[in-house]
Amino acid sequence: MARSPTTADPFNAIAESARRELLDAIGEGEATVGELVDRVGLTQPQVSKHLGVLRAVDLVLVRVEGRHRWYRVNAPALKPIHDWVQSFERAWNIRLDRLDDLLGELQQEQEKGK
Repeated sequence: MARSPTTADPFNAIAESARRELLDAIGEGEATVGELVDRVGLTQPQVSKHLGVLRAVDLVLVRVEGRHRWYRVNAPALKPIHDWVQSFERAWNIRLDRLDDLLGELQQEQEKGK
């Protein structure tokens, strides 16, 4: 009996590192399963399984051309993940700016003391 996927949303889907690697390997273009096998070093069944999960949550779209299936990243479906990560980016930028200011002040004090 086949196991049903336990991934129901994009956040859970990308929790698996192999799926993130596949998204990276597809990049901004399109790729077949065979090309992805070569790029990420997984077996064909593994790549197909992970692509199935990514398709189920709409992170990957497929275009059929003859006997080939061309996969591409569905960028709009990544927006919730991007928005969530962006909130951390803002917080880290604020912290790093403060650290930069502090280091500048310490460097000025050190130069005055010489």
